[in-house]
Amino acid sequence: MAKFLRTSGRAGVRRYVDAAAKVLIRVGVSANAVTVAGTAVVVGASVLLLAPGHLLAGLIVVAASVLTDMLDGAIARVKGTSSRYGALLDSTCDRLADGAIFAGLAYFLLAEDRGLGGALALWALIASQMVSYVKARAESLGAECNVGIAERPERLIIAAVAVLVEVLGVPWALEVGLGLLAVLASITVVQRLVFARAALAASEEHIDV
Repeated sequence: MAKFLRTSGRAGVRRYVDAAAKVLIRVGVSANAVTVAGTAVVVGASVLLLAPGHLLAGLIVVAASVLTDMLDGAIARVKGTSSRYGALLDSTCDRLADGAIFAGLAYFLLAEDRGLGGALALWALIASQMVSYVKARAESLGAECNVGIAERPERLIIAAVAVLVEVLGVPWALEVGLGLLAVLASITVVQRLVFARAALAASEEHIDV
């Protein structure tokens, strides 16, 4: 029953997203334009809202921008124009958006003289970027690398919950949330390196045979 509800829910969301995508297509909006616009919104919210400490407003704007992640893919799917460049642009923009979010939080924490929180935010930023880099590098060498306990959706959810709890006035909320995120992202880097090592070794053995 739970599986049916999840499947039905995804189908319902996809139906509405596809409808919105068709409207954007009719007015001449491309998937790449949506990707860039969504990233610009996240970067702007990080600089103008998160960094100065307007955490709730920043959280709302960043959360709303998640719609663009669904819309750009829907536009490409409906138009049948998916491309390798589009995938590259999307991945690049995701890295930029993630970096802006964590940098904005780091600036806010350091400005508030919360050095530990600032350091954890920077650790989370670096570890998150490394998670994506290991995957991209491994795949460029011919090894699929879709493993890990903290991929991008999980990292964004943890960061969002930490910000929300901080807004509610819970002490050390950002420090705890960012620390957890940093540790989980670091573990994910190790998981991907171990997985990629095995996959690459297996492929090399296959070639030798």
